[in-house]
Formats: sequence, structure tokens, C-alpha cells
Amino acid sequence: MSLRLLLLLLVVLQLCLLSAVAGDDAIITRFQEYLRINTVQPHPDYYKAVDFINSQAKPLSLESQTIELVKGKPLLLLKWVGSDPTLPAFLLNSHTDVVPFEDSKWTHHPLQAHIDHHGHIYARGSQDMKCVGMQYLEAIRKLQASGFQPLRSVYLSFVPDEEIGGHDGAEKFVESQFFKSLNIAIVLDEGLPSPTESYRVFYGERSPWWLVIKAKGPPGHGAKLYDNSAMENLLKSIESIRRFRASQFDLLKAGGIGEGDVVSVNMAFLKAGTPSPTGFVMNLQPSEAEAGFDIRVPPNVDAEALERRLVEEWAPAARNMSFELGQFKQKLTGKQFLTAADDSNPWWGLLENAVKEAGGRTSKPEIFPASTDARYFRKAGVPAFGFSPISNTPSLLHDHNEYLGKAEYLKGIDVYVSIIKAYGSYESKSGSRDEL
Repeated sequence: MSLRLLLLLLVVLQLCLLSAVAGDDAIITRFQEYLRINTVQPHPDYYKAVDFINSQAKPLSLESQTIELVKGKPLLLLKWVGSDPTLPAFLLNSHTDVVPFEDSKWTHHPLQAHIDHHGHIYARGSQDMKCVGMQYLEAIRKLQASGFQPLRSVYLSFVPDEEIGGHDGAEKFVESQFFKSLNIAIVLDEGLPSPTESYRVFYGERSPWWLVIKAKGPPGHGAKLYDNSAMENLLKSIESIRRFRASQFDLLKAGGIGEGDVVSVNMAFLKAGTPSPTGFVMNLQPSEAEAGFDIRVPPNVDAEALERRLVEEWAPAARNMSFELGQFKQKLTGKQFLTAADDSNPWWGLLENAVKEAGGRTSKPEIFPASTDARYFRKAGVPAFGFSPISNTPSLLHDHNEYLGKAEYLKGIDVYVSIIKAYGSYESKSGSRDEL
């Protein structure tokens, strides 16, 4: 090989590398733009987020519809039309809202999308879940550039209000006749980061029960000892709940099961006492006291037995106790709220193989320990997997200093390229939800 030809090859290689770097920089810049849009609850700028996503979808020639099932809460639905409209479609779901933050507790402001010297992108939503929404779009951009055309149509939904229960977002969307007309066979939604090389996949999730227990009793002097005060009754209930929590925690500590396989109970607030200008009146025992608990119930738990425990042990009327289960309580227990993650479900095999082809691997399928919009799809009979292609990363959802590495984000795009290609190329009509 002549020296001139060798130099020419080196120049071409360098230009290719520079082009790839420039392409990656543009991808990261788009991600940062989305992260900087303030969609923080309780006042998310949904319209700005929808406008931005639409601006990304337009160059890809994706069909776009903005739906307002609740005024002021737009839901954006994009469609990449498949070549065979007789095949059921698949849906890639993400939510546009993010949870609040304490900016003073962050190393970098959570709406700046700052990249540090390690390549970590610090922002609220970097893991939960603006990353996934943008990765869907970037994967489609890559697939179109390669000339790929899906057989079955691909829908992308960007929904509001997931962080406050999804009642005005995914829940209303799934219940609508419009959703039923889409003929969706499978849904992908958010998962959780993995601290290891393997990606986590979720085939079900725990139901949220938000419990408030109230106790009443006679008021009295702070120096007096007597039975059935409001605080005494409440403390008995708290101790009973604590013992139950400890039994569930012991099961988890023993190993062999995941966090999503046990009932979690955590106290969220404790309210009692008579306020004074300097704090509380200390020589008065209150006549009312209450405590709030965040309870998460796996789909394989007997919900009726748990509710009996609540009535008989945690808030018995005999002790002047009462309770409320807030609107977030949902009885989503039973096998109908689980998506098969085995050979009986072709979508599982396609997902698992697609991740392998992208150079990754999945860990044992899990029950999601918290709640996502995927529960509404499963409730409607549509199979759904929770999956975020984030490995070797601590889970920082709702935490201070939430971040995602640039390299991990870019790698996740390639994983979605593989998944969308696999799902989009699947020819069998047996993938319809009626046959799963």
C-alpha cells in the first residue's frame, strides 16, 4: 500500500470519527433541551414539552395528534405507520412530567442539564423518564436513516401526570374509545436503572395504597395517666404496623425475592398536638391524632386479607380508630395484572433477544416496586413491560443529583433500535392481545 493511499485512508477514518462525534453531540444536545423544559409538578409546562417533541417528530415524518382528555393536560400521540395495517401495533409510552426537587441539595441545578467531567448529565428527569422518551425518537431516527420500514405501526405516547397518579393522563387515555381503536398488542413503559451490567425488566407492579389512620380519645392534662387517649390508641396501631413491616423486610433481607415481591409500608406523616405560638401546647393531651402510610401491594398478595388486617388490627373501631384509603388505592392484584415473561409470550422473547443483539442482557423479570402507567394498560388487558435501558448506574429516581451518563444514554438508543426493529418486523398476528 502506497504512503499516499495510507494517508488518504487515515483522513477518511478521521472524518468518519469526527462525523460520529458530531452526531453524538447533537443527540445529547437534543436530550438536554428536553430536560431543560420545566415540567415539574405541580405546575408542569406541558404545552412547551409537547411543542418540543413535535419539533423532533416532524423531521421524521411521524403522524402527530395532541389529545386533551382533561383541559390543560395535553397527551401527544405519534405514529410511525407500518407497511401492513392488518397487524396489531405496539406502543412506546413515556410521561412528560417530573417530580419536584430541592435545588439547594443538588450539585448542579436540576433544570440546567449540566454535564460534568465524568460525562454525567444532571437533571430532573434524566432517569425518570425523559431519557426514555427521547431514546424512542432517536432510535427511530437511526432506523429511518438505515432505510428500515416497520411492518406493524409504532405508536409513541407522551402522557401527563404520571407522577401524581396518572388519573388525568394514561388512565383516561386507556379507558377512551380512541385508545381501543389503536389495536395495541404490546406496550413498553418505564423501568428502573440497574447497578449491574444487566438491564432490569418488569412484568407487573405493586398497587399503591395511601392509608390515613385516625384516632380519637378524651383530652386531658399532660401530667395525667389514663386509658384510650388518642395518642395511645394511635401508637398501638403504629406498633402493629411496624411489626408487619419488619416481617416483610425480613423476607426481603433473607434473599431469593425482589423488593416488588413483598408488601412495603412506610410512614409518610404523623399529625397530632395543639399548636401554640412557640410550637405545641405541652401540657395538653390531644383528642385527635393521625398518621399516613404509603403501602405498596404486590399483585400476588391477598388484598382482602390485608384489608381485614387493616380493619381488625391497624384501625379497630373498638379503639376509636378510623381509616381512609385515598383515591390512589387500587386493587390491581391477581394474575390478570401480570404480563407473561416466558415462552408463552412472543413479545417477551423478542425483547430478550433484541437486547442480546444490541450487546446487552436482561436480568430475571421483576415486579416493579412502585407504580407506573403500565398498570393501566395491564388493567385493560394489554400486555406491558417496564424497561429503561440503563445499566451500571445507581437508581436516583426522585432523589437529589439524579443523573445519566452520556455513554449510557447513547447505548440505550441502540438498544431501542434493536427492540423497535424486532417488534416492527414481527409478522405473526398471534401477537394480538386477544391471544396472549
